[in-house]
Amino acid sequence: MDGMGMGMVFMLLWGLVGVALLVLAVLGVVWLIRRLGSGSGAEPVSGSGDGGAARRELDRRLAAGEIDQEEYRRLRSEIEGG
Repeated sequence: MDGMGMGMVFMLLWGLVGVALLVLAVLGVVWLIRRLGSGSGAEPVSGSGDGGAARRELDRRLAAGEIDQEEYRRLRSEIEGG
């Protein structure tokens, strides 16, 4: 092969290495996000069935003073389905 052909081969190989590194970086970020998210105790508020996450958020808002007792009771009864 002449110099031009070898240059194109190396350019192709470096392009493939770059794509492989990009894929590994994306997979690493996805893995990290999933790993950090699994231990945080975060649950979806809707669709949880028992309303546990919604209840914890409601308790947090009451403790932080974001809502008063009356609003707390009203929202709690909605969460519990009553």
